[in-house]
This record gives sequence, structure tokens and C-alpha cells, in this order.
Amino acid sequence: MLTGGDVAAGAGSRLTLSAHPQSSMRGLDSVQTVGVVGAGTMGSGIAQVAAVEGYDVVLRDVADHLVASGIEGIEDGLDRMVDGEKLSRTEADAARERVTGTTVFDDLAAADVVVEAIVEDIDVKREVFADLEEVTDDDVVLATNTSTLSITTIASVTDRPDLVVGLHFMNPVPVMRGVEVVVGEKTAGETVAFAHDFAAALGKETWEADDKPGFVTNRILMPWINEGIRAFDEGVADKADIDRGMTLGTNVPMGPLELADHIGLDVCLHASETLHEELGDRYKPAYLLKRKVEAGDLGKKTGHGFYEYD
Repeated sequence: MLTGGDVAAGAGSRLTLSAHPQSSMRGLDSVQTVGVVGAGTMGSGIAQVAAVEGYDVVLRDVADHLVASGIEGIEDGLDRMVDGEKLSRTEADAARERVTGTTVFDDLAAADVVVEAIVEDIDVKREVFADLEEVTDDDVVLATNTSTLSITTIASVTDRPDLVVGLHFMNPVPVMRGVEVVVGEKTAGETVAFAHDFAAALGKETWEADDKPGFVTNRILMPWINEGIRAFDEGVADKADIDRGMTLGTNVPMGPLELADHIGLDVCLHASETLHEELGDRYKPAYLLKRKVEAGDLGKKTGHGFYEYD
């Protein structure tokens, strides 16, 4: 999920919150192939950065058209990097060749590490991790890109909860340099260190959070967005001045209403509802947010949200 800042910490500021006994684990120096489950915006972004950094990637989704859309997104992203002179055409073409799309779950058996980036539904994620448990080698780290859900609950369906960790990338993944490493109840210390180092190998910087609802980013971000929506709904200022006040007054790159449109109002609502259920009324979604979602105005991806988009 897109977050409104570049919060990051170097290796020296890590606070490893768990030190459970470690199963045999495949080290970073053995990682050649990265498996990514989910070819949507987040999954294709993760696949792109892994391919750019020289890893072979197996990108899996449930239907051919979803895989094709993800591959197209990667190609567009690589073209933008060429246009921005961040990659040569030869480098971009080589990165594209390193990505293999598939709908066959067993193809993930080749992966040395897997990152899941599917819908924010705990039951669906647990089903995927149960399948990953079966198809991948026992020493492979399994990471989830969840932005709000419990790492511990996801890991509990596997026989290697010590090798399950949260790797919460920010959206858009190729642009945002931050990755949130989330430590489950049974995540081993070596797995946490691997997660930090793997993110660094993808050109990212990390910070670390315990397995509590929303972690750092969404626990703080969602109330900020909802309060911006309430301020607009209650007539404190018009939407442009709310966003302008926050960008000029606090030096964030986007105000809460514009940011919500970019994230997707449905995504914001789902995250807020999860936090509300877990943490109480201070996380209650704004009424106008729910009304917008019910009307189908989900933000930039539908062309209408708090603003209009081509």
C-alpha cells in the first residue's frame, strides 16, 4: 500500500523483536529465483525490482489474463526506467527476460524465497501459505506483503512458522524505497535478518515492526487519511485546501484525500475496517469513505474519487 513518506532505517537501527529457534534456512547468497504470488500492482512491482536486481522471477496468479496484465505492467515499468535513464534498453530487456509468468502453482517449487502479494483476506492468504508449504523446499523463507493482517495467523498453517515473515513493500514498489519488516510470534531472528538483507538486495531500506494490527505504516496512516476525509466532510476546508494544508504544512508529498485516491478508497476502507475491528473506535472509517466506496468511486483506478482522473 502507498504510504506518504520515506520512513527508513539502516541496519544499525534494527530492533529484532523475536529470537525463536531457527530451522534450516536457505541463505541470501543461495537465492537465485524469487517466487511472487499475485500479479497485481504490488506483485508485479515486486517482480520488477527483483528482476532489475538480477534475480530470476516466477510470477504466479490464478488466471492467464491476470498474469498477462502483470507482465504488461512490468514492461511498462521497465520502459519508464529506460525513459528516465535509470536503465539502458539492454538492461531493461534482460530484466524482462528474467520474469516468467505462470498460473501453475507447482512452478513456485523453483523459488529460493517466495513473496505473497494477493488480496488482503486472511483466509485466502492462509490457503496460499498452506499450498506454499507443500510446494516449496523446507528451507525456503515465505514472506507476506500484507499491510494489516497477522503474520502469526498466516504462518500458523505451515510447519515452518519460524521461516515466515512480513515484507510490506510500499506502492509503487519500483519507486518507493521503504519496506516494512514484520516479525511474527514465531519468526526466528535469522529470518528477520534475512528479510532485512533481502530487501536491501532489492535496493530498499527497511524498518521493523512487531506483529500488531497495521504495523507502523497503516496504524498511523489510516487514521490520518480518515481524519482528512472527516475534515472535508464536516466543512473544515475544501478538499484542495485540506491537501494543500498538509503538503505545505507538514512537508508530505500528498495530502490525505489525494493519497487515498492513489491507494484506492476500497483499499483504505478495508484496512480501516480491519484496524477498527482489532483496535476499536479510534480507527472507525469515515462515513464519507464508506459512501464513496459504495458508489464505486474508488479513486485514481476508476477515474473518480475525491478528485477526477483521466
